[in-house]
Amino acid sequence: MRIDRRSFMAGAAALALPAQARTAPALVADKPMAAPKWAVMQRQLLDANAEACETFYAQYVDARDHLKVFERWGANDGPDDAAEATNDWFLLHALGGSDRLRMLASRFWEGHLRQFTAARTTDVPIARQGMYYREFPVQMDWQHNAEGLTSFNVMGLSVPRDPRLLARTKRYADFYTGRDREARNYDPRLKMMRSLMNGSRGPMLRQATPLDWAGDPFDPRPFHMEHGEQTYRQTLDHYAEYGDVIGDNPLNLQATTLGLNAAALGGGERFRRWALDYLGAWAERAARNDGLLPSFLRPDGTVGEDWWKGVYGWGFSPLVPQTGEREDRNRVPRSITAFMGGVLMSGDMGFIDLWRRQTARLNEASRKVKGVLSAPTMYGAEGWYGWKPGPYRTNGFEIWYMSQRKDDRALAGDDPWIAFLEGRKGDYPAQALAADLQRVADRVAARQKDDTTPQTRLADWPIGINPASVKSLVQLMTGGLHIARPPWSKTSPPQGGVPLHCRLRYFDPVARRAGVPADVGALVHRLGDRETEVTLVNLGRQARTVTVQGGAYAEHRIDAVTLDGRTMAVGGRDFTLRLEPGCGARLGLAMSRYANRPTLAFPWHR
Repeated sequence: MRIDRRSFMAGAAALALPAQARTAPALVADKPMAAPKWAVMQRQLLDANAEACETFYAQYVDARDHLKVFERWGANDGPDDAAEATNDWFLLHALGGSDRLRMLASRFWEGHLRQFTAARTTDVPIARQGMYYREFPVQMDWQHNAEGLTSFNVMGLSVPRDPRLLARTKRYADFYTGRDREARNYDPRLKMMRSLMNGSRGPMLRQATPLDWAGDPFDPRPFHMEHGEQTYRQTLDHYAEYGDVIGDNPLNLQATTLGLNAAALGGGERFRRWALDYLGAWAERAARNDGLLPSFLRPDGTVGEDWWKGVYGWGFSPLVPQTGEREDRNRVPRSITAFMGGVLMSGDMGFIDLWRRQTARLNEASRKVKGVLSAPTMYGAEGWYGWKPGPYRTNGFEIWYMSQRKDDRALAGDDPWIAFLEGRKGDYPAQALAADLQRVADRVAARQKDDTTPQTRLADWPIGINPASVKSLVQLMTGGLHIARPPWSKTSPPQGGVPLHCRLRYFDPVARRAGVPADVGALVHRLGDRETEVTLVNLGRQARTVTVQGGAYAEHRIDAVTLDGRTMAVGGRDFTLRLEPGCGARLGLAMSRYANRPTLAFPWHR
């Protein structure tokens, strides 16, 4: 696969042009609609989330807005895990959740920055002066950096005009653009990061030690250990083969989300251009590597016969100290989300073509294992290994979602949400919402039974009790993907720090905030390459006005809206609908996806 650099940059330049000023058309839905079950359940789920998150905050966050845990540095249980305690709270607010959720999530973000700037290591060299420096992790890999930015990277959906958010996003991004003199993580000439381990204090340009990854000595026995370690020696041994960090790794591409957000918040076009340039360089490396995205870029910027090396690379199968067996930990598939961001920023589907072709390459390498045709998931000095029965479909859901091509549909697998969109599972909305309501209840019950204390609780513990449950809301209301950890679909690896990819987004122009107004429900029935069908309903006794936008970043152009058999031209990023009390409507939208430069500005500020 090869992206033509001239057309690539020409497209990027075209999208950089400011959108023409216009007035979004207004429509009226005045036909009564019996309250749909899914709409009632959506409002119940928004309320249940708000109440459960409030009580979670009271139990696990102190008066200083610090997380009440045993503070450690480490990839398993360090600051990035603490940052995830309120994952999806900002997203809930952006969908229509309470303002209280946004306020608590903001308080927690500020409190955890103070907490881990003050927290220090004794033995780990890089964090002896603080685990955060300039409000960012001092040095860690981007599997963990990205997870820790899960909340931060969607804050702009709710507060795009916050000057502090803009300043931080630009600062964080410049740790990786080559502009920051203290954090020389990026080589602009070679278009590469210099190390897998990087952060606000710059790259690690030596072999990493187990101590760098595992953190200071401690007794793990009082704690729940995610990987089952029973001694500190086992914690160190988990990272015994994690030394090969010098050079670039595709996980570092997750940093481009900072460039996306910095540009979309109004920080300047240079951030988007850097992100696209870095992504484009990796796409070209894959094209020269027989269609496979390499996991190791040498310090001189070249891809060699050892393209499969590196921590979290194609050939990374370290020994598990508790079992004595090797575990495959290829994290290259996680980097697809960076290329999805590339499409969002440029409109260039070549970023997805790369992944389709890579999937084809892996399936071409399939062979029979114990009589079953199996595809490889790993590659090392001896060639392909890590065989799994059936075709290789990792990331297949994302490929199909982005492309909307019929020939990609099989890659997405058998998913109930897709069955609903295809008209084959009409009861899915109620089932999905019920599952999330139950998830909230289960997390509340887990919190009530939790007998841990701050001295017996690591930073990763509250993540499993955080009640925020948004998957069904993102799917049904926005036609979007909730890309999170644990994996959101059977063919998707766990993720963190990913922007919201969706077809529609909503705003309350009366309250001047993100999300559907009170009493309003939304259900996306159908997705296509150039069309979307959505029902909007007002369950209340007073009229509500909702602004409907194409995409989380207004990246999709809405060409026309059909309501009650009449079609109105739009030709812009959004339109406004007035919903009379107890009324609703099913709308058909003609759309041009990824036609606009991404922006986080609210419709009335554009």
